[in-house]
Amino acid sequence: METRELVVQLLYFSAAFLFLLGLRGLGKADTARRGMLYAEIGMLCAVVGTLLHREIITYQWILIGIVVGSTIGTLMGLYIPMTKMPERIALSHAFGGLAVALVGVAEFYRHTHEGVALSTLQMTATGFEVFLGALTFSGSLMAFGKLQGFITGKPVTYPLQNASNVLLLLGTVGGVIFSVVQGSLDPTTQILFYVLSGLGLLLGVLLVLPIGGADMPVVICLLNSYAGLAASATGFALENNALIICGALDGGSGFILAMMMSKAMNRSFSNVLFGAFGKPPEAGAAAAAPTGPAPNEGSVEDAVEVLKAARNIIVVPGYGMAVSQAQHAMRDLANALATSGATVRYAIHPVAGRMPGHMNVLLAEANVPYDQLFDLDQINDDFPQTDVCLVVGANDVVNPAAKTNPASPIYGMPVFNADLAATTIVLKRSMNPGFAGIENELFVKPNTMLVLGDAKKTITSFTQAIKGGGGGMH
Repeated sequence: METRELVVQLLYFSAAFLFLLGLRGLGKADTARRGMLYAEIGMLCAVVGTLLHREIITYQWILIGIVVGSTIGTLMGLYIPMTKMPERIALSHAFGGLAVALVGVAEFYRHTHEGVALSTLQMTATGFEVFLGALTFSGSLMAFGKLQGFITGKPVTYPLQNASNVLLLLGTVGGVIFSVVQGSLDPTTQILFYVLSGLGLLLGVLLVLPIGGADMPVVICLLNSYAGLAASATGFALENNALIICGALDGGSGFILAMMMSKAMNRSFSNVLFGAFGKPPEAGAAAAAPTGPAPNEGSVEDAVEVLKAARNIIVVPGYGMAVSQAQHAMRDLANALATSGATVRYAIHPVAGRMPGHMNVLLAEANVPYDQLFDLDQINDDFPQTDVCLVVGANDVVNPAAKTNPASPIYGMPVFNADLAATTIVLKRSMNPGFAGIENELFVKPNTMLVLGDAKKTITSFTQAIKGGGGGMH
């Protein structure tokens, strides 16, 4: 083995090892930064190894791509706020899928143009690479549109939708198999290959369109898995070990995370993909709506008096905290409460926000200590002994209907026992329902105080009042 090839393989091996270390580090909040560093160094090794590859003829276009890509990536990192991480990740998946699909198209075109047949393995890998890459591209753009509000976040359904999607998927897979059997130089295969690419784009749209906002965490994980599998297929097509390993890790971890998110909502994976969760209640679903007194609305001053008397406080953040960018204000309030002698902890639900770990990312940006963050299983039994549960922009993850109302579409979903705290203070911008499109029974509980308004402004007023600066907001 020549020296350059040996160096390339050593760099690829180092990259794979560092990716594994990075993935292991990302499993815990206190080691996540280190895990990211390992993964970044691993990616650098993989890129350097690829740039040393003997098949590269000229670096002109590669250098242009590095400059343009680095510029775009740097600007995205600097100017996209942490509250927009789900949208940024969806865009990253989209461009990753597009890159993989274009590499597959270029490889297929190069071989057929030169009259060199792709092997069975290469043809199989290239077919699925282009199909999954195209699906990831269009599906991720759809997810970005739903997250950003360009496309309705409600599920869009039509008659025989699931059946037609399944038939289209089976037809596409059958087309790839036919192409492999016929060979890459067959004229029919050369036409069918580009048709399959278009079908991948179409399927990406049709598969994400019926998925509602409540299932965005699962969709983000699933699209990540598709991108990884497409990259792994690219590795087989190009005989690149780093791509095979990296893609397999990405695809496998993304799929496992998607399954974990489904479990966190107590729903089957197929129900997430085909159940259209998040649609508004239909006629006959009125039983899911709460009956009884109207919500107990309170003022900032009322809430401050309760917070001042509390010694044990649990904060439940949700997507509303991200929308109002209230994470820094929440940290300041927690510090003020801690100074006055209270213990403040954060309860993080697996599907709070629009992507896995969304709340963790926002609170980490605000320098909230990791040891104050607790998962559902770690903290849920502590609510009955809690003086105040402060719900900041969360909705479905604190809805008691999931525990008590079999008619509710979220029945069986693990939720926080926020209703069991001595007092629950809920911060909401309005009385609109959450992603599931149902009313929240927590809001009419006698021990619940609802404070309407922008969460950031409300929390800032809490902090000023507790520090002695007055409330000033009603």
